[in-house]
Amino acid sequence: MTGRTALLVIDVQSGLMNKQSFRREDVLNTITTLLQAARTADIPVIYIQHDGPEGSVLEPETPGWQIHPAVAPAPDEPILRKSAPDPLYQTPLQALLDSKNITHLVIVGCRTQYCIDTTCRVAVSRGFHVTLVADAHSTVDSDVCSAEQIVAHHNETLDDFGNNEHVVTVLSSGEIDFMTRERDTII
Repeated sequence: MTGRTALLVIDVQSGLMNKQSFRREDVLNTITTLLQAARTADIPVIYIQHDGPEGSVLEPETPGWQIHPAVAPAPDEPILRKSAPDPLYQTPLQALLDSKNITHLVIVGCRTQYCIDTTCRVAVSRGFHVTLVADAHSTVDSDVCSAEQIVAHHNETLDDFGNNEHVVTVLSSGEIDFMTRERDTII
């Protein structure tokens, strides 16, 4: 049996996808389009939601912690909570992916230099093929780089990152086709 693809929506929470987020509306629209395409193609969609510390914008059960309403999950789509940049660390994500025979992750979401970067790197180390959607992740300016520079840097750095068997491939949303037969291996 060949593996399957899943769309992983990481930390697209109201407190992170705020007015300071790089290309906020474009990224939300792109993720929405990808969600519709994945659902139409019967590709599993899995949401990751970060639990921040008390008093933070991502404190559980606060407005900022909620999944952004523009990309709300369907009733049957799992939302897994995490408290580290790596969604495979001390969460049921690995077991869920194994149970669905998922071997390829298409990644979108928030804070490029934190959870997006970490997820891509850890996933290839754990034996997954990864597609990072170049125009479907965002961050905010840092003290050193603009958000635009951070996103561009990670798109460049992560493309073809990996090992002899598994790599990160960076593609634009227009290059993602969940309906192709190849979706059961790599997009």
